[in-house]
Amino acid sequence: MTKHQLVTELAKRVGLSRPKAAQAVATLFGTRGILTEELCKGGRVQITGFGHFETKTRAARNGRDPRTGRAIAIARSTAPVFKPGKPLRDLLNKKR
Repeated sequence: MTKHQLVTELAKRVGLSRPKAAQAVATLFGTRGILTEELCKGGRVQITGFGHFETKTRAARNGRDPRTGRAIAIARSTAPVFKPGKPLRDLLNKKR
């Protein structure tokens, strides 16, 4: 699902105009959105029944350049991580 499709579906289900739905999606997920700002602060966003978003720090390490085989230093980095909650996992893994 693309952002455009998400906005359209949100507008349809909640009865909002598309611009209002787009504003809601941007408020949650945009670069200055609630979720993004909380993760940038190192926080965690938990949505009960769905899952939680948090950040993990990857340590600096040595790697190899696949083209030359030369050793390179890979800097420390921070990545966003999503862990699904039990209700979502159960829904996805339900036997048909």
